[in-house]
Amino acid sequence: MFKVSPLRKRQVLGSIIGLVLGGALFYILTLESTESYVSIGPMNTGHQDLNCFACHADAKGNLLQQVQSNISHAVGAREKGVDFGTQDVTVDNCLQCHDRANDRHPTYRFSEPRFKEAITHIDATTCITCHSEHGNERVSVANINYCMNCHQDLEVEDDPLDVSHQKLIAQEAWNTCIQCHDFHGNHKYDVPEKLKDTIPMKYIKAYFDGGKDPYGDHKKYKALSQEAWLESLEK
Repeated sequence: MFKVSPLRKRQVLGSIIGLVLGGALFYILTLESTESYVSIGPMNTGHQDLNCFACHADAKGNLLQQVQSNISHAVGAREKGVDFGTQDVTVDNCLQCHDRANDRHPTYRFSEPRFKEAITHIDATTCITCHSEHGNERVSVANINYCMNCHQDLEVEDDPLDVSHQKLIAQEAWNTCIQCHDFHGNHKYDVPEKLKDTIPMKYIKAYFDGGKDPYGDHKKYKALSQEAWLESLEK
């Protein structure tokens, strides 16, 4: 009769226990009730009621297939790796709820050749450059002078501002742009014509950090709720 060595028994038993524990842990961490423990940080302003799956869809294939594919990629047997666990979040995920026909700066526009230089400084082809998730904020871009990357040659005919745009650009006063203009152009409000009437920077920064909206609550397009988004998928 063939005898199994004690070492081999321990190896098999250890493998079985590892698979059972790994499977159980993977299952537990995918439950909705454990989302707060899995998340790398608090949800951003306006996203508090979203579930993880709203942005993080399951990656293609099962866990074993994903591991095998990425190992093959690591040793050069496969050209590209695959998403592990969940798919990477892309601009398409954001646009499922935030697509607006009136967007002053739609992400696709920055893929045009004329913005090739600008996106080396700030990659506006993707939302997460300025709106990285899990930071308990609204806007995560470090400097608010980003308008300088595209508008150095701006000319405004019949300039209504008491301090002309041309003068502000010459002074490199790029922070003043956001004090007048909502970047995406989705707010309904009267743009000031005097620099002293613009929104103070402290309110802009508070807004970026997740505070009250200084541009007002009237918007042309409202983001879809998770419920509305799910309903749109069923149609």
